[in-house]
Amino acid sequence: MCYEPTDRPPIAPMAGGSVETEELELVAADGNRLSAFAARTGDRPSPHAVLILPDVRGLHPFYISLAERFAEAGVDALAIDYFGRTAGVGHRDDSFDYMQHTVQATWAGLSADITAGARALATPPGRPVYTVGFCFGGRASFLSDGLAGITGVVGFYGPPGPTTRYAVPAPIESVGGFHGPVLGLFGGADQGIPADQVEAFDAALQAAGVPHELVTYPDAPHSFFDRKATDYAAASADAWRRILAFVGAPGAAAESRA
Repeated sequence: MCYEPTDRPPIAPMAGGSVETEELELVAADGNRLSAFAARTGDRPSPHAVLILPDVRGLHPFYISLAERFAEAGVDALAIDYFGRTAGVGHRDDSFDYMQHTVQATWAGLSADITAGARALATPPGRPVYTVGFCFGGRASFLSDGLAGITGVVGFYGPPGPTTRYAVPAPIESVGGFHGPVLGLFGGADQGIPADQVEAFDAALQAAGVPHELVTYPDAPHSFFDRKATDYAAASADAWRRILAFVGAPGAAAESRA
């Protein structure tokens, strides 16, 4: 698990930032209805867009705040929920038993929902859409590199190797279908993702000819990207700068000078 309901991204709100937000309900190609949260830069669509793929808790306040931070940086953002098929749509409280729904998630369902999110962001036509995912969503983000409508992918501590925890393919075994650049962000002290697994993912991407950068922050644990994790503030700031640069955000230059 990545984040508790009280956790928030380690990014200060931007003073004077113009952001429009909206709660949405999307429909996937298979008819599934899923909750989503949109944050936009203002009256005109940004030329940059990110699709946020949450951890196992689904759409909760961390990712709503993250969407707003992206919009303040000049990037239209949409965060989606995974559990419409098994838990329905709408708000959930802290008692939500997310794991019973996570284990029922399939790549067929997830990819349909991710594609629906990408389609919702595909305005104006042709603008690039990047996925940014965390843990379970980081794994899904890596796999999204093979989906239509996705320009590139970012994964925070997404397990790239085989696992029995989820009924979702291993990214390391799927790189042959990737078509865009990959940015992977890992913690050196993450006991769930050993260094040799990251190294094997790097080798597989290299062999497949996929442009990529995998960054490991020494001593950082799983879910280090959190405002309460002050010991890893430098890693969080560096990760945020890398993401903004990766997606071509207009705020990237300012962040790099901070």
